[in-house]
Amino acid sequence: MTSPTSLASSPAPASKSLRPTVLWGIAEAIPPKLQWLFMVLSVAVPLTLWWLLSSSGIVNPKFLPTPIMVVQSLVRLWQEGYLLTDILSSFGRVSAGFMLAAIVAIPLGIAMGAFASIRSLMEPLVGIVRYMPAPAFIPLFIIYLGLGEAPKIALIFIGTVFFNTLMIMDAVKFVPKELIETTYTLGGNRLQVLLRVITPYVVPSIIDTLRVNMAASWNLVIVAELVAADGGLGKRIAVAQKFFQTDSIFACLIVLGLIGFLLDLSLQALMRVTCKWAMK
Repeated sequence: MTSPTSLASSPAPASKSLRPTVLWGIAEAIPPKLQWLFMVLSVAVPLTLWWLLSSSGIVNPKFLPTPIMVVQSLVRLWQEGYLLTDILSSFGRVSAGFMLAAIVAIPLGIAMGAFASIRSLMEPLVGIVRYMPAPAFIPLFIIYLGLGEAPKIALIFIGTVFFNTLMIMDAVKFVPKELIETTYTLGGNRLQVLLRVITPYVVPSIIDTLRVNMAASWNLVIVAELVAADGGLGKRIAVAQKFFQTDSIFACLIVLGLIGFLLDLSLQALMRVTCKWAMK
């Protein structure tokens, strides 16, 4: 006969609902093969549904072209020389505007996060302007800067610099105060705290911030090119819309998605190479 003491000391059976599973483990990794399977399915399933719907005859191909029609449009744009030229034009504008935004946002965000005085001075202004839709500045940029490259670069700059700044500022707030106090205790000065403690600590967050906000830059460059541009993927979409070439529109959208995906992978690779200490 089991004594009450032994019953109390014996562990209770684990609830089935609390047992970890391969698919539903919170903050747990899944096997690499299963991860690759899900990644393939995430692309294959939408493509299959698109092919079935566009080939069924339910939707007019002029409104929903088949994947084959889109591929043919990509080949045609490449052979005519438009695709590479448009990609380079859009990529150059995004690179210039986003680089300028990063040059301003990184030191300003670190300063706002480190010094309450600078944060109190700048945060209200940054918080107000970031809620102003960037495309609303297009008429002013055209008036001030004309119809060349400058207004498009300015649009990308103003559409990303404030978000980058605030996200970097928030990252600085999470720097452990123990690190800062220890640096002062060991004889470090304010500049050394900024350059040797705070900045290295937030580098992973800075790269992650740039990776997240890169998408906004591509959205803005397409908006700018739809309004006024001699070339670029946005201009190509506007021309295709004018002549009801939905296959070309789909082709440009796919190219935009692939470019963004490659940029995202590149920044993730940069994170792994430069911030190995921060990778789990």
